[in-house]
Amino acid sequence: MTSINIPPGKKVYFASDNHLGAPTMGESNPREKKFVAWLEEVKGDAAAIFILGDLFDFWFEYQTVVPKGFTRTLGKLAEITDSGIPIYYFVGNHDLWMDGYFEEELNIPVFHTPQQYAFNDTSFFIGHGDGLGPHDKGYKRMKKLFTNPIAKWFFRWLHPDIGVKVAQYFSVKNKLISGDDDAEFLGEDKEWLVQYAKRKLEAQHYDHFIFGHRHLPLEIDLNEKSKYTNLGDWIKYYTYAVWDGEKLSLKKYIK
Repeated sequence: MTSINIPPGKKVYFASDNHLGAPTMGESNPREKKFVAWLEEVKGDAAAIFILGDLFDFWFEYQTVVPKGFTRTLGKLAEITDSGIPIYYFVGNHDLWMDGYFEEELNIPVFHTPQQYAFNDTSFFIGHGDGLGPHDKGYKRMKKLFTNPIAKWFFRWLHPDIGVKVAQYFSVKNKLISGDDDAEFLGEDKEWLVQYAKRKLEAQHYDHFIFGHRHLPLEIDLNEKSKYTNLGDWIKYYTYAVWDGEKLSLKKYIK
């Protein structure tokens, strides 16, 4: 478990599932500007910022090429890390193919699996949420294909103008990839990330579990001392979570 000291008056922010670029660059541009405005606002008292995946609707790093666009977002992230505020990135099911660009260009560590943190005396289990728990079986099979080194090698040999266009099409159209096939509350006993968190608690206590992926803002008490939070998205809800040193709150950005 990684320990991070949060100074008095500082906060930790969490956001996920912006899906920038979907359904088109033009249509996502207002959402990108809104997210950048949020980043500008929270950097004033942020001790750290966690982005829990699917910032982009599609992202693939070729050896010398990254997808066109997202200049405002990438520039703001660089500005924040240059100022000394750490940003932590957890890949989602739409940006599985990160391979060094964020680390080298933005000084942002990238994680492909959930991680455990202690902010002062409060413990957190943090991840995007895809492929966890007993559900998501169709996506789990697809993820094995997406992360297969041979499949990635063949895709890399497509010209970016072809590969990116094909991937963007399927990213928007395929509900299995997007996760939109069950983007409604299933009931606590059927929420597979809730069930996953409860099983993790059988082995070790965490005060908070924070995930994205489900596109639903959710706050569920797992027991008297542990809580599950899903961050929602920046498409419909514009929600994020903030830990102020004592309490974790789910909030909506209105501007």
